[in-house]
Amino acid sequence: MRDKKLNIIVPCFNEEEALPETIRILLQELDGLASKNLIEKNSSRITFVDDGSKDETWKILSKEIKDQKNISGIKLSRNFGHQNALLAGMLETESDVLITIDADLQDDSSVMTDMLKDYHKGIDIVYGVRNDRTNDNFFKRISAVLFYKLFSLLGAKVIFNHADFRLLSKKAIENLRKYNESNLYLRGIIPLLGLSSSIVEYKRLKRKRGATKYNLRRMIALSLSGITSFSFSPLRFISFLGLIISFSSILMVFYILYLAVFTDKTIAGWASTLVSIYFLGGIQLLSLGIIGEYIGKVFNETKKRPNYLVEEKLD
Repeated sequence: MRDKKLNIIVPCFNEEEALPETIRILLQELDGLASKNLIEKNSSRITFVDDGSKDETWKILSKEIKDQKNISGIKLSRNFGHQNALLAGMLETESDVLITIDADLQDDSSVMTDMLKDYHKGIDIVYGVRNDRTNDNFFKRISAVLFYKLFSLLGAKVIFNHADFRLLSKKAIENLRKYNESNLYLRGIIPLLGLSSSIVEYKRLKRKRGATKYNLRRMIALSLSGITSFSFSPLRFISFLGLIISFSSILMVFYILYLAVFTDKTIAGWASTLVSIYFLGGIQLLSLGIIGEYIGKVFNETKKRPNYLVEEKLD
């Protein structure tokens, strides 16, 4: 058996409705894991990271932390985003092993048992993978599948149907500290650590309290961040597209010369000309937008701003 000091990291953003039940369920999980001799309960903790909530999230956490010895809290100075809140929880705490899970508990916390069993077999990273998404709406299921397939097509390594429910050993966390990226996408970084890993499957549950904070805009932003952080394929696609259009233009020139010299036909009308202009203009603007995404990332990286700032800690 490996060391048994567990820390469960739970990022929170405006989760006042879900928190009481989440705390109750996770405390029960700690008891169950301790009874199976997978963790040492007295030294293990649940750490909630308040990512700049505007509701009563921190007030609820402060009260629970005073009443429960196995709960800790980290309050960030503002909303830094889900990925940075996760990073804050992982880097600002000490443990032998940690598990990250969202506060809505749509990821089935009961499979933590299987994760820790793999950990005690010597595995450093255990991915929670959804094998059933029937509780997600149609749009979310389809968009998730398309994103993972696109991500793989672009050559970036990602675990299919894995979000941010995972176990990391102390060794994995120490390796993660060496990644000082401002544009953070943990789902792409964790596989790059290269340590031993396994997969635990589970059914995604329905949210019991509150509403999801991951709207369409946030999902698109996260997807763009992931793609542009781990793949140069969009830039290569621009080059390939430019080559195809240039080659097609050369063929068109020869075709026009042929019509002018060997036939009496002329190219009439403005429609074809306007379509070509609008098409090329759209391609140019799209290309500039993709290049701008990469330049923006370089700009952010050069500023070396912190991924998060801690306002308060409670144990």
